[in-house]
Amino acid sequence: MQSITNYLLTLTEYTMTKKITLLLLMTAFVMNASAQEKPKMWYDNLKFSGYGMLQYQGQDKEGAHTNSFNLRLARFILDGKIGDFDWRAQIQGTNAKGPAEPTVQLVDLYAEWRKYPEFKIRAGQFKRAFTFENPTHPITQGWRSYADVINRLSGFGDRAGEKSSGGRDIGVQLSGDILPNASGRKLLHYQVGVYNGEGVNRSDKNNQKDIIGGIWVMPVKGVRIGAFGWHGSHGDMVVGYDIAGKAITDNIPLNRYCLSAEYDKDEFTFRTEYIHSQGWGTGVIGSNVINYGLGDKADGWYAFGIVPIIKSKLHAKARYQTYRVSKEWSSSVNQVECGLNYFFTKNLEMHFEYSHVNDRNLAPDNHNYNLVDVELDFRF
Repeated sequence: MQSITNYLLTLTEYTMTKKITLLLLMTAFVMNASAQEKPKMWYDNLKFSGYGMLQYQGQDKEGAHTNSFNLRLARFILDGKIGDFDWRAQIQGTNAKGPAEPTVQLVDLYAEWRKYPEFKIRAGQFKRAFTFENPTHPITQGWRSYADVINRLSGFGDRAGEKSSGGRDIGVQLSGDILPNASGRKLLHYQVGVYNGEGVNRSDKNNQKDIIGGIWVMPVKGVRIGAFGWHGSHGDMVVGYDIAGKAITDNIPLNRYCLSAEYDKDEFTFRTEYIHSQGWGTGVIGSNVINYGLGDKADGWYAFGIVPIIKSKLHAKARYQTYRVSKEWSSSVNQVECGLNYFFTKNLEMHFEYSHVNDRNLAPDNHNYNLVDVELDFRF
């Protein structure tokens, strides 16, 4: 009798244990299903990132020797996604005005509809659709600065007098990748934008918009061959003075084109670009007074190669560049550069660079000088 009772008690406990276990499993399943069904909120897609660039630079230019540590650049980036739209807000801090005069400004603020890779629409403040180098990340670009011709003819510290805008403007852009090959890789990219033509954080001064476009083919993986065009104007430019000394202002047309080629694959990067500009300029960043002595044409080009010595660890680099402020050799600045980029990790690297500069705008006996640059760059 006692054995039967013990058996019944054991059976009852086993049955209860099974029921409790089954109940717990069902509860966990329901909770997991509910969690999966919960829609994502806009803040679930937020991503905060940024980077900093610390610099030492020295040069032995006659009468203008320098030797200084600098804070080249700091940026803080917020990216997000709402439905089919991606958006970005980016703030920059730099010492562009000089020591103890930092500049903090909003450089990117845009949203882009990206439902179809063949047809994307971007609106806000962002990089102009001009040149391969302009939209390249400052660290990934691999040098102490963008090439002179990019800086002067692509909206950084522009020949036209525009304040340094990092190659950006306010407007709307259409872009896309089309013509897939048998493996699905797209062979053609296009982009065209309509902009104020005044640079970052500035409204249009003359109600005339800049139109900038580019197209490139990608015949094999890693190769891009492209061309760009830019038609626009700058408003409120001082073109002369009346007999009373009052400034006379007008709109100044601006026309530019760029030819580009690049190979970028397996840590090998080779790129070259030529830019031609037609339109009067000031030659002084932030000025609106035309300097007719510079002429109405300028051009320049660069070519560089960056190759791995130790994969993912050490790269060697060399670059040649020329910028002619008046499209004449007597106004050219020519540079031969070489250096190394060392990667502590993928987010921390050090750049070493030597440049020999031939500046024909200087006194005849002092055309040449040397420049060294060392940078510690990091991302987070």
